[in-house]
Amino acid sequence: MSVERTFSIIKPDAVAAGQAGEILAMIQKAGFKIIGLRMTRLTELQAGGFYAVHKERPFYQGLVKFMTEGPIIVMALEREDAVKGLREVMGATNPANAAEGTIRKRFAENIERNCIHGSDAPETAAVELAFFFTSAELL
Repeated sequence: MSVERTFSIIKPDAVAAGQAGEILAMIQKAGFKIIGLRMTRLTELQAGGFYAVHKERPFYQGLVKFMTEGPIIVMALEREDAVKGLREVMGATNPANAAEGTIRKRFAENIERNCIHGSDAPETAAVELAFFFTSAELL
């Protein structure tokens, strides 16, 4: 296996609840190297652009509203099999279905307020990383 990069967001619900430190610790404990990290706040235009793939889905407007309600933490992560590994650490999108010990089982409120985003494929990760970070920022 080779080292790959993935992208993640600690969402506004988890930031507001003071859970970011514990989530970061779980990610690092799972062997991820944090190569980029920033707290930011999305505008409606930015959130709409980032989640444009979901524009036709019924949850899109609610997702954009949620993602703009407070600060988020964006992360560039690296490790072997990073995309798959992060998705395992995060747990199922619906925290009711997430495995014990995963981030979403521990911190997520529900399927809509699920505390963390992670890229679903290496190709998606490349696009998402470029949305938030320049190549010079990722050391």
